[in-house]
Amino acid sequence: MKILGILNITEDSFSDGGKFLSPEAALAHAESLLADGADIIDIGAASSHPDAAPVAPELEIARLASVIPALHDSGASLSIDSFVPQVQAFALEQGVDYLNDIHGFAEPALYSALARAPRTKLIVMHAVQEGGIATRVDIAPEAIMDRILAFFEQRLTALTGAGIARDRLILDPGMGFFLGTNPQTSLTVLERLPELAGAFDLPVLVSVSRKSFLKALPGSRDEAGVAAELFAVTQGADFIRTHAPGPLREGLKVLEDLDNSPH
Repeated sequence: MKILGILNITEDSFSDGGKFLSPEAALAHAESLLADGADIIDIGAASSHPDAAPVAPELEIARLASVIPALHDSGASLSIDSFVPQVQAFALEQGVDYLNDIHGFAEPALYSALARAPRTKLIVMHAVQEGGIATRVDIAPEAIMDRILAFFEQRLTALTGAGIARDRLILDPGMGFFLGTNPQTSLTVLERLPELAGAFDLPVLVSVSRKSFLKALPGSRDEAGVAAELFAVTQGADFIRTHAPGPLREGLKVLEDLDNSPH
């Protein structure tokens, strides 16, 4: 199981907007995420929550360019979180390890470039929105898994048909507003993660950290987030994307100890 530590180089991310906008602050936070147990730094230079302001591709690229070289020099494994083809093409040129797209690589014009970058893994995320940032829509919990499975069936066929190796793909069902405003919809997907893994036999990534649906669970949002992350791991998640690698790493140690304890 691998942990992606979230690094937001943005002005208006819902949880830490503006804190790490300067390159110095961003690099220091990346170092802290790695020290706390992150295996991969997932960098987002434009917010995608429903109230986010638009960011020009040129600015998104400039923000990424301000930190990628130093992080490469440090040996960090990098993921770039963007749904903009121009930004994704830049990330491929930088030789990043992962591309993370909230719309699951919807732009066929980019597929040839993706196919020519075999070392970069692709995090193919499902969202109920067809483009742009998240919006507030209501999706019934009982309908969501059929939508997710149909989305991946279509998108994986398109990607592999374009010459992108299947073993480069990681599936993210989406969480929070990317599944709609009903908290139960996200909770339903967490419970049914084994169906997703079983349907496609590919690694699964889950990102619940600090999302609003966690308010439906007991405790603070951070406490509920760690509990949901650990539950996702028990349901078969292979990657967890989180703001707080430290508490998750500690929880994983407890799970491991429980698994290894005599019964």
